[in-house]
Amino acid sequence: MRHIKSAALMAAALLTLGGGAVFVAPAAEAAVPFPSIGWQQRNCDYDGNGFDDVLIGAPGATVSGAKGAGYVTVQYSSSSGLSTTKKSILHQNTSGVPGGAEAGDGFGQAVASGDLDNDGYDDAIVGIPGEDLAGLSDAGGAIVFWGSPTGLHGADSTWLENPDQLRAGANFGRAIEAARYFAPDPAHPDANLRDSVAVLENDALLFFTAPPGATTQQLKVSDRSMRARDFAPLDTDFEFRNLSHGNYNEDSWADLAISGVTNGDQPGIGSVQVLHGAPDIADLGDGGTFEGGPAIVSGDWDGTGQDDLIIGDTGVGSPLGGGISVYLGRGDLSGLEPEEVQTWTQDSPGVPGVAEAGDQWGAELSAGDTDGDGHPDLAIGAPGEDIGTVANAGAVWVMRGAPFGLTDVGVKSFDQNLADIPGVAETSDRWGGQVRLIDADKDGRFGLLAAAPGENTNDGFVWVIPASSSGLIAKGTWTYDGARLGAPVADAQFGVAIDE
Repeated sequence: MRHIKSAALMAAALLTLGGGAVFVAPAAEAAVPFPSIGWQQRNCDYDGNGFDDVLIGAPGATVSGAKGAGYVTVQYSSSSGLSTTKKSILHQNTSGVPGGAEAGDGFGQAVASGDLDNDGYDDAIVGIPGEDLAGLSDAGGAIVFWGSPTGLHGADSTWLENPDQLRAGANFGRAIEAARYFAPDPAHPDANLRDSVAVLENDALLFFTAPPGATTQQLKVSDRSMRARDFAPLDTDFEFRNLSHGNYNEDSWADLAISGVTNGDQPGIGSVQVLHGAPDIADLGDGGTFEGGPAIVSGDWDGTGQDDLIIGDTGVGSPLGGGISVYLGRGDLSGLEPEEVQTWTQDSPGVPGVAEAGDQWGAELSAGDTDGDGHPDLAIGAPGEDIGTVANAGAVWVMRGAPFGLTDVGVKSFDQNLADIPGVAETSDRWGGQVRLIDADKDGRFGLLAAAPGENTNDGFVWVIPASSSGLIAKGTWTYDGARLGAPVADAQFGVAIDE
């Protein structure tokens, strides 16, 4: 693998040193801005037709003989729903994409979306945490694919890295989230209404944004970074894992939840730090620290118009089998309540199943209104769930939203041994290893994408479970893998990442 350079991609300065070089892509006509602030503002319409598209990572795939190089697929939606025929397949051997497909890159290990150039078409950001740069193993990188009337293409893609601080094992791009966290120009906060990109390394959080007045697709590294040690519980080391954005304090800026786990002498304890957005990135505020993780998701579960945060706790010290905690917004600028208002496990009333060690109930989370009642529901993945005697087959639960949060009424669970769900539960399928609720046909009801990255010995499959006025229903479920999309299959781990 190699250190990627081009005349159009100048080296960016490290965040803590200030400044940053500009990455240039072809010009695009500006359109209506769509900054992402709250969870309900979905930002994954890459072709601008008004329907949410789906971005899926397959980081284990072999591309041009390079095992574990990885790829992503894009499925474009319409009034007919999610398509497997109108799609894109993108990797580092796609024409115009910086670099090349190389063994172990893990292209697609993390994915995210946002309108980064204010043109009305959402853009996709793909993490490559296993990329080797300048002879440094797993330094990591990321690529931006710019949205257009015809979707995503490789020709105008943009490379992101942290070149002045390239470090072996940094895994830049291990998690990504795009939203309007701050203004590109704090002196004019209502101008340049575009999303910025938050990128995680193992121990650092970095931001990239388009500069004020940019007329082409440009990103530069911002002048502030944060280190894991700043978020670490007392007397521990810390490793970043996941990101989620929402509007927890009812202002006009997105807030960012950052999860991680301890390592070193006390490994595996989850913790989540919230940063409040602000016009100036230098003024990002402390929104509190919360126990649990590393899974996190944002949504408005109590119907106040202010976002709440749910944390999936599957780390050391978590409830038996895993659990989730609900933290509600206070309804003012102070953000989230410091104490959870609800906690749930498989042993909670109304929740099917029994909590058992290793279930990982809450390892994956997604928010969406599955029954059209105006309240977001919660999909909960438990990839370590045993189905009968089949170990780590995996399962998914859906809890309904209510005016006061989540309710124990009408909780549903799904697995591959359920009638109308294609396939059969097998050891280490890890069904529910990734979940995403999506309203692909824009009818106001969110269906479920449930991925089993371990299906067929790590080839990976995705199940599409339809929604109805009574919520998700197994009848009508269908499934697909990389082969159906014309992509490599063997050991691809298709579905290990799906953009939330």
